[in-house]
Amino acid sequence: MRRAVLAVLAAGVATPALSAPVSTAPSLELGAVWSDHAVIQRDRPVVVEGRAEPGAVVSGTLGTERAEGKAGADGAFALTFRPRGASAQAVDLTVSAGAQTLRVADLLVGDVWLCSGQSNMEFQLSRALNGGVEVAMSADPALRLLQVPKTTSYLPELEFGRPTRWAVSGPETSGDFSAVCWFMARELRRARGVPIGAVHASWGGSKVTPWLDPEAGAEIGGAKDMALLALFARDKLAAVTQFTPRWTTWYSGETGGSTPWTKPDALQWQPVPSIRGWQAWDTTALAAKPTGTVWMRRQVTLTPAQAKAGVTLALGVLDDMDMTFVNGQAVGNTFGWDEERSYPVPPKLLKPGTNEIMVAVTNTYGNGGFASAPDRLFLTQASGETVPLGEGWRFAIAQTKTYPPRAPWDANAGIGLMHNRMIAPLGHFAMDGAVWYQGESDVDTADYARRMKALIAGWRARFGQDLKVGIVQLANYGPATDRPVESGWARTRDVQRRIVAEDPKAFLATAIDLGERTDIHPANKLLVAQRLAMGAQGKALPMPVAARAQGNAVRVSFSGVEGELHAWSSDTANGFELCDAGGACRFAPARVDGDAVVIASDGKPATRVRYGWADSPVVNLFDGRAQAVPGFELAITPN
Repeated sequence: MRRAVLAVLAAGVATPALSAPVSTAPSLELGAVWSDHAVIQRDRPVVVEGRAEPGAVVSGTLGTERAEGKAGADGAFALTFRPRGASAQAVDLTVSAGAQTLRVADLLVGDVWLCSGQSNMEFQLSRALNGGVEVAMSADPALRLLQVPKTTSYLPELEFGRPTRWAVSGPETSGDFSAVCWFMARELRRARGVPIGAVHASWGGSKVTPWLDPEAGAEIGGAKDMALLALFARDKLAAVTQFTPRWTTWYSGETGGSTPWTKPDALQWQPVPSIRGWQAWDTTALAAKPTGTVWMRRQVTLTPAQAKAGVTLALGVLDDMDMTFVNGQAVGNTFGWDEERSYPVPPKLLKPGTNEIMVAVTNTYGNGGFASAPDRLFLTQASGETVPLGEGWRFAIAQTKTYPPRAPWDANAGIGLMHNRMIAPLGHFAMDGAVWYQGESDVDTADYARRMKALIAGWRARFGQDLKVGIVQLANYGPATDRPVESGWARTRDVQRRIVAEDPKAFLATAIDLGERTDIHPANKLLVAQRLAMGAQGKALPMPVAARAQGNAVRVSFSGVEGELHAWSSDTANGFELCDAGGACRFAPARVDGDAVVIASDGKPATRVRYGWADSPVVNLFDGRAQAVPGFELAITPN
């Protein structure tokens, strides 16, 4: 499928999005992942990638082994060395082309793991339970850390957004590193006794889509969106113009045909209380409910000369996303609670006299609206002079019930932006496995399973087809319930479970018992990491296998159970439900029977069994190692 998609795109307009711009390399360069203190994956061919003068002969030495290659027309080269066994004896790499020589020192050979996801993977070791002590005791010369800088790109890149290097684990280097990643790496060091390299590339709030490679992005988003992304890299205004009908169609559909960007006076406007986040607007409804879409309006008077020359509109940081219009025409669309908006407005969109600025700001979580000081809002004229815009704004709350469509260049939901700058520069650096802690931002994403499978396929195409993949099943978070409910978090957990169940090289580490009901970022990262380390070593963890009708009961069987199952603090297992074909569910008493659970029939029809089916379920089912049973839904197989 991936090869077929590439062939289709090669013949279409989306081709520019599939690779980094071709340019000659003025000097010898090694791939971004090659620096002092790196860990090389054991038992795999060692591929050293880089760039040199096109056509240059490139030679290299890894320890005492030599390899040679030739740079292609784009300057890219790859030197391949034989697989090596694990070793804590440091070796050096030297690469030469012509008169240039590069040297990378203190390389170890062991196992390399990629850790990626959103804020719970990004959560720092210093903030974890007992984090201060863990950081102080983190020195290990054979545990190496690579922190990938948080930057994005519309096209795949060869370099990270900022310089970064491998670091030896210690108090000076571990505190800001991912807690889950560091704990897992430490557990693997203890269990395997070989050097471990941990590569961390995460971004809080991100969906899975920004982590997809171009091939997966084309499969998910289609050639049209890939072409739109490539256009955005060349001409942002042109791309925003093409995307605008999606946004305006959504808004008009939500509001019965309203088009305030062309008819501003159709809305009821109020003065903006202050250039601050909405929760500070005490006299408005936004103080209590700062989520949704809100229109901001500001009029600006321009002279004929100013309008003819064009301006740049600066709006500071807007939380989360905006769709900005000037005189009814879209000029910018950005997602980001830390990115200042700066939109060039060409003369064709301006006029002498009064010009209307209309900004639709959408907030999806926490505080929203203006997140900069008033002096960050201004117009810059062609002459360089600025016109302050920190006062005179009005607002109107939009009557929308859903959130707007996200553009292909959206930082947290767009196609491949994080992959392009945070994963692509890793090249084809061999790895033992990758772990993924994400899903909170994709709750209720209809095709999350498809996107996740595409992500995994892309990782294996890059880092090796034998790549192990671990997925953290979402933690319990949110309000408790005393009755069966529908739950997007539970559905996402089950998607994560099913992905693993269908992939023999994947494993699941549930966090369903490790969360905090009022905090989406639980601090207990050690137990999550220990479960990931167990899966990385091939140790089976509890997984549901089947639910079968058995007389007047339903028997749910499990694999990966050590010893037998235990219902903690009760003689029954909490959180089991029986559901009928119409979707009505009820709690059902369940008792443990060895490595299975038996649910007594209540005489009502039942076609499915659910477990832990709530945002924040209370569960008490564990095996003999205190390993939790993950949340799930299974169809009941008849007698």
